[in-house]
Amino acid sequence: MAKSQLPEISIVVPVYNEAENVEKLVREIHAALSGTTHEMNFVNDASLDKTEQVLQGLKSEFSTLRVLSHRKNAGQSRALRTGILAARAPLIATLDGDGQNDPADIPALLTQFTRMDAPDNLGLVGGRRAKRQDSWAKKIGSRFGNGVRKKLLKDNADDTGCGLKVFSREAFLRLPYFDHIHRYIPALMLREGYTTEFADVNHRHREFGVSKYTNFGRLMVSIADLRGVMWLNRRGRNPQGWDEV
Repeated sequence: MAKSQLPEISIVVPVYNEAENVEKLVREIHAALSGTTHEMNFVNDASLDKTEQVLQGLKSEFSTLRVLSHRKNAGQSRALRTGILAARAPLIATLDGDGQNDPADIPALLTQFTRMDAPDNLGLVGGRRAKRQDSWAKKIGSRFGNGVRKKLLKDNADDTGCGLKVFSREAFLRLPYFDHIHRYIPALMLREGYTTEFADVNHRHREFGVSKYTNFGRLMVSIADLRGVMWLNRRGRNPQGWDEV
């Protein structure tokens, strides 16, 4: 692909057993970014249903759709990284494959990221779900987890569980990779010397399928993850840039 043909932004969507949701999501992303050169990188994380077949069937209608399929299930963070590694654009937008994130919010986040007076070292603009459409138990669990994480990591993020984010591909690839990194991207951006910003976004009910996470499951992995990210932060030394002399 010639440099002049490279997209402005790559939309990365990890999906696992979302056959009933992906077609609507592809159409919504296409409509939301109709005025922007883009590509849609859907990463099928070895789904057991017809997710891959549905996506393959849409490729003839949407020339910007790319379908990347894992040979073995590897989780959301690895699926995100696969889509970002394959991305052709310098900017990335991510959103969850369950349809709860609204693609119509992507242009506003992109505008905030690329505005003329944005900080030179802006690495990420993250979505913040203003009115979450989840069960009360999930809301309480998320609020508790976000509060603990924010206090310990000082990442200024109220809602790292929101899958809708716009960030620099280069900045992401500088971050240390580990499983579940998708919940700690703001903290790791700060560690690497970038600034982060946030904006309210829409949140929708899940129409089909079931959540891949539970409060208990999140708690178990987040304890180890938090300790690991705190260790990374303590061991990080930032030279504040460099000069060739």
